[in-house]
Amino acid sequence: MNLRDRRGKRQVELHNSALNDILFILLLFFLIVSTLANPNVIKLTLPKAKSNTKAKQTVVVSINDKREFYIGTNKIPFESLKQMLVPAIARENVDPTIVINAERSVPVEDIVKVMEVAREIGAKVVLATANPNRKE
Repeated sequence: MNLRDRRGKRQVELHNSALNDILFILLLFFLIVSTLANPNVIKLTLPKAKSNTKAKQTVVVSINDKREFYIGTNKIPFESLKQMLVPAIARENVDPTIVINAERSVPVEDIVKVMEVAREIGAKVVLATANPNRKE
């Protein structure tokens, strides 16, 4: 005697076509966001600091191991550093700041020269260092 009723059984169907659309949109979003992360960066080996302080980055001056100066990603000679920094600092109304990214092997004299130029134009100076919590 068969007590099971075959008429009461139902087949369960799962529609996953919307899942593919959602995954595609997420993939597209993360691809776009990853390209906007920080494309204007010059790779430098920074010195380490014991504290983790951050300043508003208005203008970034980078010095690589070949003693070449950059404002943002634009390479400039040191002689024209002041003329290039004045218009960049003038855009900031309150508390203009220059962040110095210097390679570890750069002589201190070059960093001091940039600090003197910043003092002449009335900007604060912050020396960027590597993250103290990150292990290399």
